[in-house]
Order: sequence, then structure tokens, then C-alpha cells
Amino acid sequence: MAINDLATLVVGSGNYLTAPVGTTMPADLLTPLSPWQNVGHTSLEDIFGITSEGGEATTIGSLQNKSLRTKYSARTETMTFTLQQFDTAGLKLYFGANAPILPDGSVGVPTNPEPTQSAFLAVFVDGDNHFAFYAPRAEIYRADDMAISDTESLAGLPIGVKPMVHNTNVWTYAITPLGGVLATGATAGSPGSFTPNGATVPTNLAALAGVTATPATKWTTGQHLILGDGSKAWWNATAWVAGTAT
Repeated sequence: MAINDLATLVVGSGNYLTAPVGTTMPADLLTPLSPWQNVGHTSLEDIFGITSEGGEATTIGSLQNKSLRTKYSARTETMTFTLQQFDTAGLKLYFGANAPILPDGSVGVPTNPEPTQSAFLAVFVDGDNHFAFYAPRAEIYRADDMAISDTESLAGLPIGVKPMVHNTNVWTYAITPLGGVLATGATAGSPGSFTPNGATVPTNLAALAGVTATPATKWTTGQHLILGDGSKAWWNATAWVAGTAT
């Protein structure tokens, strides 16, 4: 692994957003459009964390080799941050999606709380760099007990986000790497390739905006690109479209 100064991260600002389950990652992470919605103010000190459960290693051996293989149990991960906005939407993220709104406008705490199901996006900005965690499906609920400890700092709601498998995905969440080079061109193939060599693969169809197709004429049957979310796209002579050329 080569040293890459551009791949370091010091968080200057950030945002946490939700959208309906299955919503794709926005092409522009700095200005996500609807249906992505910001959850609100969050802690300047308890910015973000990932905890996990499971993943225990079991050594499997044979009579000839006592440590032939290692098997790991399934691991469940939870992203955490502290929400500092005590509005109705924020309270429902913490107390449960099924928290009822009472006649006087207050939020009731349900006896059998249900987590909020949504797509989740966390974006962190470091100067010209930006870094994101994206889950197409996640369960959002309280991560810890709430405590209001003093009169000089903002109170917070500890929130936990559990990424879940969505549809046929073999992954639960995605992370955008730092220090990469954006793709500026794409060459037809089965599958095709992006240029310059080593460029970051566009996340989805929307992220192909500004990428130049080679050839510029309609691609032939079977030609396509594989995008960062696993979907396919091809050039029809005027625009990028989903799927494989026909």
C-alpha cells in the first residue's frame, strides 16, 4: 500500500440523512436531494462510532493439522451518533417509529417500540475531501440511555443505526474511499472500463453524469459498465441508461 496524503481524514463538518428504504446514494454527497432528509443537529464531540457484536473466531482442525482453518461467526455492526434535536422526528428516531402523537402534540413512548426502517447516509467533510457511510436499509433506534448532565452543553439522544441486507445485496453498507481519482471517461466492453486507470467507479447511474463514453455512438449488444452499487449501465448514443446494451 502506497502512502496517500489525500486519503487522511480530519472531520470539519458532517450530516446524517435518512430516506425511504432502497434509496440510492446521491451522486453529489455534499448536496443530497429529496428524498434524502437531514436528521438535524448532532454532537460536535460524539461525532460517530461503529460498534460490533459477534465475529468470534473458531479454529477448525484435522488429525493432521490442529489449526487447519479459522471460521468466524456472523458480525452485526451498529453506527452511533448523538442527535441534539428534540423535535418530533428526532424523538421518534430515539423512542421508536411507532411512538404515537398524542392529542396535545406530545410524543408518547410506546410499550413495544419499533425501530425506524430507512436508508441511511452519513457524510463527513474535510476541506475539499468528503467521506461517507451509506446503507440502503437500516434500523434506527436508541443506542444508549439519555442523560442531561449539565446546564452548559446541548442535551443529546444517543442514536444507533444497524445496517441490514437489502434485497439480494451481499453487503450491508458501503464506504466511499478517500484519495481516489474521479472517473472522467468510460470505454465500452463486457464489462467496460473507466478512465483514467485506477479511477473511482461511479456509485450509480446518476453519478455517470459528466463521464464521457467511448465510443460516442450507441454501444453494441451486451456491452455495459458495472457501477459501484453493482448495477449496470450503457451508452445509447445520447445518454447513460440502466442495464446492458441491446
